[in-house]
Amino acid sequence: METPSKITVSIVTSIPLEKAWDLWTLPEHIVNWNFASEDWCAPNATNDLKIGGTFSYRMEAKDGSFGFDLKGTYIAIKPMELIEYNLEDNRKVSIYFESKNNETHVIQTFEAENQNPIELQQNGWQAIMNNYKIYAENL
Repeated sequence: METPSKITVSIVTSIPLEKAWDLWTLPEHIVNWNFASEDWCAPNATNDLKIGGTFSYRMEAKDGSFGFDLKGTYIAIKPMELIEYNLEDNRKVSIYFESKNNETHVIQTFEAENQNPIELQQNGWQAIMNNYKIYAENL
């Protein structure tokens, strides 16, 4: 079996680590940033942040033409440091949080799927990270 390619996206934000963690993990915040472009939205999110807990984030086009649920199960959590989960298709995702010089670095690595080009996947996930940064710094 072929090992999936890994893709890494990241941002550096000027908010404290604790705030960065909360904005990333609390559903009332996730719905405000978890989409890749302005013509999309995240109408709902659920998150049971514990090992074995699950999450579901709805992402859809604002015009209603397309949507999907991103779902997964947590496999590792170190508060203020690491979140790891498996997506429904068993791809692994890791998110690292690190505080440096009054900034928070968020680094996300995920296994690529094989339906879309690597560059498209990287650009989409990076766009979501960029939305997170904009939301976090303007809250």
